[in-house]
Amino acid sequence: MRILPRSLFGRLVLILLGGLIFAQIATAYINLTERDQLLFRAGGMRLAQQMADIVKLLDSLPAAERRRVVAVFNAPPLAVSLDRPRIVPDKASAETDFQQSMFSTVLRYALGEDAQVNVVRLEGAPAGFRPGPRSGAPDMPMMQGRGWGRGMGPGYSPAGTFFTVQIALRDGAWVTFDSHLSPQATGMPLRLALTLLILLGTVIALSLIAVRWVTGPLATLATAAEKLGEDINRPPLPETGPIEAQRAARAFNTMQRRLARFIADRTRIFTAMSHDLKTPITRLRLRTEMLEDEALRAKFVKDLEEMEAMVSHTLDFMRDASTGEAVQRVDAMALLESLQTDYQDTGSSVEIEGSIGRPYTGRPLALRRCLTNLVDNAIRYGGRAKIKVEDAAERLTIHILDDGPGIPPDELEQAFEPFFRGEASRSRETGGTGLGLGIARNIARAHGGDLVLRNRAEGGLEAILTLPRTVAA
Repeated sequence: MRILPRSLFGRLVLILLGGLIFAQIATAYINLTERDQLLFRAGGMRLAQQMADIVKLLDSLPAAERRRVVAVFNAPPLAVSLDRPRIVPDKASAETDFQQSMFSTVLRYALGEDAQVNVVRLEGAPAGFRPGPRSGAPDMPMMQGRGWGRGMGPGYSPAGTFFTVQIALRDGAWVTFDSHLSPQATGMPLRLALTLLILLGTVIALSLIAVRWVTGPLATLATAAEKLGEDINRPPLPETGPIEAQRAARAFNTMQRRLARFIADRTRIFTAMSHDLKTPITRLRLRTEMLEDEALRAKFVKDLEEMEAMVSHTLDFMRDASTGEAVQRVDAMALLESLQTDYQDTGSSVEIEGSIGRPYTGRPLALRRCLTNLVDNAIRYGGRAKIKVEDAAERLTIHILDDGPGIPPDELEQAFEPFFRGEASRSRETGGTGLGLGIARNIARAHGGDLVLRNRAEGGLEAILTLPRTVAA
């Protein structure tokens, strides 16, 4: 199973998105943690100040009046009582519980460092928040409007953090507070979430654009390198973009110009050689006609014809005849049937199996020469040729089969080299110059395809010509 993308664009995007998502999660965690502490500190300060005010009021009153005052303040989220037993806080829990420790600190700050304070954090709502008879004076109906009558009655049990706090009065009595801090601090605010999402989306979009901008010239360079083998005279790359991309494009264009110039110079040399060779060959042909010995004249004529064929085929191989022809829609099936008719007229056996349903975009003269070379080889070494056609959506595959002796497996690739000859059955005595397969492969590759050879299990050789359905103009 492949985890990393294969393309540079995909890998850069994966790295950037992974880093951005991790950074956003870490930022959100830090922001929420600090926000929780800030809100808790602020909320706890207000509650602690309220408790401190009540304690100061109770300290200023006689014991008989305290219950009436307690009844006034006894309403969630702050239930007050005077009759609760003493609580003993767990010191270990108080040291490890951040909220409990902070609330205790805030209370001592509001009450003074000398105040005796016991704080216990509760897992659920305290008894003062649960259903039951409400403590307090029944003759004070005005307190119904203070919290209890707005969904905060004796059954009031909200979510959040609950504390039971006991504070010692100056006369030794203890007042107990059942308090509650809002859960607002534990939720992610909508504005913060939207801010993080907008920031994340913006950075992702900019990262994708930046990565595409960086990798675009590389993709263009790779495409140009692939197409260079099909057409050495293709238009040069635009030398735009970052400095590195400009340098790469400039170097590629320089290499293309040098290769084109080298091939053109080589072609001109061989063209000149061909012209110079044809003159003495013509003179030799004229002198051969003057020979009186028929057998000797026939040998000279055969040698001269072979020399002319070698010169002509060498020029075709060097020129790569496919590059100068325009690309057009070709009826490939009609092309094969035309070849079949031509060979049958000369007494050769050519069989076609399969059909091509739609036109192929290519160079018709070059394709005809490629197929002619392959069929010639099949007939020359196998006596007959069989053409099998496979027409798919993406490629056209043509198999040319013969019943000849085949080629040793270690020489299948060497057969495409110029003037290569294998065993005696494929020697010059049977005809040919050793350039036909090389020319055919050049034409196939100029169309973006390829040509390979393989030996048939039942005997003979099979040439497989693969042509993609799209070809560069």
